[in-house]
Amino acid sequence: MTGYFLQAFVYLIAAVIAVPIAKRLGLGSVLGYLIAGVVIGPIIGLVGEETTTIQHFAEFGVVMMLFLVGLELEPKMLWGMRHKLIGLGGIQVGGTAAVVMGIALMLGQSWSIAVTIGLIFALSSTAIVLQTFNEKGLSKTEGGQSAFSVLLFQDIAVIPMLAFIPLLALPELVEQAQSAAAQAAEHHDELSLVAGLPGWAYGLIITASIAVVVVGGHFLSRPLFRFVASSGLREIFTATALMLVIGIAALMSLVGLSPALGTFLAGVVLANSEFRHELESNIDPFKGLLLGLFFITVGAGINFGILFDDFFVIVGLTLGVMLLKAAVLYALAMIFKIKDSARWLFTLSLAQAGEFGFVLLSFSVQNHVLPTDIAQTLSLVVALSMFLTPGLFILFDKVILPKFEKDSNDREADTVEERGTVLIAGIGRFGQIVNRLLVANDVKTVVLDVRAEQVDNMRQIGTKAYFGDASKPDILHTAGIEDVKLLVIAIDNQETNVELVKYVKHTYPHVKILTRAFDRGHGYQLRQAGADYIESETYHSALELGAKTMKCLGFHPFFIEQQKSIYKTIEDKQSDRLYKAWADGADGEERYDNNYRDLFIELEGFIKDAMQVDRNDKHSRERGWTPPPKGYADKFEE
Repeated sequence: MTGYFLQAFVYLIAAVIAVPIAKRLGLGSVLGYLIAGVVIGPIIGLVGEETTTIQHFAEFGVVMMLFLVGLELEPKMLWGMRHKLIGLGGIQVGGTAAVVMGIALMLGQSWSIAVTIGLIFALSSTAIVLQTFNEKGLSKTEGGQSAFSVLLFQDIAVIPMLAFIPLLALPELVEQAQSAAAQAAEHHDELSLVAGLPGWAYGLIITASIAVVVVGGHFLSRPLFRFVASSGLREIFTATALMLVIGIAALMSLVGLSPALGTFLAGVVLANSEFRHELESNIDPFKGLLLGLFFITVGAGINFGILFDDFFVIVGLTLGVMLLKAAVLYALAMIFKIKDSARWLFTLSLAQAGEFGFVLLSFSVQNHVLPTDIAQTLSLVVALSMFLTPGLFILFDKVILPKFEKDSNDREADTVEERGTVLIAGIGRFGQIVNRLLVANDVKTVVLDVRAEQVDNMRQIGTKAYFGDASKPDILHTAGIEDVKLLVIAIDNQETNVELVKYVKHTYPHVKILTRAFDRGHGYQLRQAGADYIESETYHSALELGAKTMKCLGFHPFFIEQQKSIYKTIEDKQSDRLYKAWADGADGEERYDNNYRDLFIELEGFIKDAMQVDRNDKHSRERGWTPPPKGYADKFEE
């Protein structure tokens, strides 16, 4: 028992140390687990022969992951993505597998081994790519959306791959396994419902098993989950979720099918269940821990002797696989008209092999398709390609993306053909609303934006905009700053915003400046620079959301409007004192001294007192929709 505790401690402490460090370095959690395995295995030697046994147990994390993948595959979502999913994803998997298979055949491998290698390298790392997309804000880009479609198809394609690979078993490996199994059978009998059955009976049992999963999941799961949920005990629901996954995996194993296939099918059946999110939240921690343990065992099982013996061969294979996948992906991006930097993001993000490659390698060895020595070599290739993936994203960020941004924004500034009453600097999400409101009321505007792509997008939807940097004096002159009455600044960059206010107020003092502020501190900087009117970009939306929250809690609509009015009145009347305290604060970046903090706390007290007075005198309840008396909030002014 002590030995098990020590082994568990070693694996867990390796994960706890390595994964946070890897994520902080931008390598991702999967690489963190692999590094942890390499350290405690080949490098330090804290784990040994038990790694293979633990890996069999940890593979249940893969089963859980495929169950969760199935839960995410709502039919409506799949139908909406059908063109990219089947077209882009299907061609990528099929094309990459075919090219890799052809090269493997040229290198002298048998056709069954070549097909298996092709399937393994057709997959990319869902975990690394999606996590990196989220961290870098690339998920909503064209390249990110296209990559997600391919990754989703790959995850789905793993299921038929798991069903197909056992059909490729090599006779010589099967004979070796049968002799080993015969020796093991003297000590252990494995349960099976299909052993010794004729083909027709085996087919019937397989069909019946799948029918049990589909029909039972559709008709029996809802009453079961409602019964369990009525207990109000979260741990019982967790036990039910685990029972479901383990039970289906056991059933599939008893009839000779892949447990992953059964749980994936069950996940798809339950994708539209109202208990889907509860299932996800209960299964996900177990999936994450077991999957992490699986990757640690993969890292611990890497044979560095093979790497050092054939270093140049393995590195050459790794780079060859990545270049080959990149070529296929780039060609697909051209065919599907993915343009500019999105094409390169799509290409580089999917050029590696993925975590499912380890799963298929392990599965192929178990089913006598790949010899152990080839599987070990391929495992090193998969791991190295994943280790190189952060470098591909760095290449995209530092080299490729700046080049396209420069090519896009280095064009000549547009010649402004019109003059307007209002000049708007910035036509992003904030500036668009201001411009649309003014144009709808026949106010002539001139719109400038430094992002060429954004200007082109606005023109496509009928909004007249000009490419040009409003922070440059010559561009402002070209846009007619001398003749406008108002300048509206909706630029995202806070420093540029402040500098533009300073320049315009000094050079064109007759122009009134209206600008947005990122937060309270930015607003003070703009006021100090000379802006005439400043609006916080989140103030009104936050106030409205707070009012909606009160309405949902049952407060009277007039009472809510009254409280909003009191809040805004006190904020406005105290803003001068707060600004003066800020302006008189310490020099440098830190302007919020003790005096400012005391005033801010005092302001919060004013607001609370004002609202409590109204609640105590029941003013809104008595007067219904009649406005509050004049000067009601003045009593709270200092």
